[in-house]
Amino acid sequence: MADRRLILQSGLAGAATGLLGLGPAAAQSPGWPSRSVRLVVPFAPGGSSEIVARATALELSKTLGQTVYVENKPGGGGNIAMGEVARADDQHTLILGHIGTLAVNPYIYDKLPFDTNRDFKPVTLLAKVPSLYVVHPDVPAKDLKEFVALVRSKPGKLNYGSAGNGSAGHLAMEYLKMAANLFIVHVPYRGTGPQLTDLLAGRLDAASVGAPAIMQFIKAGKLRCIATGSKERLPQLPDVPTVAEQGFPGFEMTQWYGLNAPASMAQANIDKLAVEAAKAIRSVSARERLSHDAAEAVGNTPAQFAAFIAQEQQRWKAVIARAKIKPD
Repeated sequence: MADRRLILQSGLAGAATGLLGLGPAAAQSPGWPSRSVRLVVPFAPGGSSEIVARATALELSKTLGQTVYVENKPGGGGNIAMGEVARADDQHTLILGHIGTLAVNPYIYDKLPFDTNRDFKPVTLLAKVPSLYVVHPDVPAKDLKEFVALVRSKPGKLNYGSAGNGSAGHLAMEYLKMAANLFIVHVPYRGTGPQLTDLLAGRLDAASVGAPAIMQFIKAGKLRCIATGSKERLPQLPDVPTVAEQGFPGFEMTQWYGLNAPASMAQANIDKLAVEAAKAIRSVSARERLSHDAAEAVGNTPAQFAAFIAQEQQRWKAVIARAKIKPD
């Protein structure tokens, strides 16, 4: 009996040692999340980012068993929100990662109060959003070829708006400018919402915006889509040719959004979140919501998302250097 008690005690001690060896990540996993989860969107309401974030939050609230709520925190090209979330250590704060904040800002800002790769953990790539090139209906261009000809005939006389320096819309237009050798004036705004207000009012000539934010205005005839940045024509806009079809082979411009956590978040929580977030974004309701606005649901592993970010950073580092993009 004594030997059995000794064996039992040794086994329990070994199990305890094993659990301790797993560290805080494993210890925190079973009961996580224990309260509401905050999903920070680093941009103003009204853009594709909010649409993707809310579709994700709605489904995640069901699968995680805790409310996931969206909080918009615009400013500084997304850096204000990134800085705040980088410092969060409550295990219940996440941020919507974006092409601008993750792949562009590290190369247009001389100094950031955080390190994009060190201070954040990739969770999953949520969605890809094709960039649409649009003009106000008063602009006399029915397609991209006519728009390019118009801009070349009036260099510096037309303008385009964006959600801010380094935003996806800014990159998309600069990418087109480089490909087509255009001179058109950039007017940065503080978010997609304010930009769209002036675009719809005719105070801006053109813009490139993620499909979810402007599809309704294109359908209503309030904006004219002259090209899509996707590889192939969109089912939602079958009559609109891609940029590549209109004289620029190989051209592709797609925005993307992912889920990121502070580096302080336990890895076990990251792993659980990645599985649930992928389920959420691939759910029937989320896919239908995104598809309606021409966005593609993805949902992959943290390792796959990390590799994707690294690839995008290399791509845009070169474009930024060539276009000499600088912050406001």
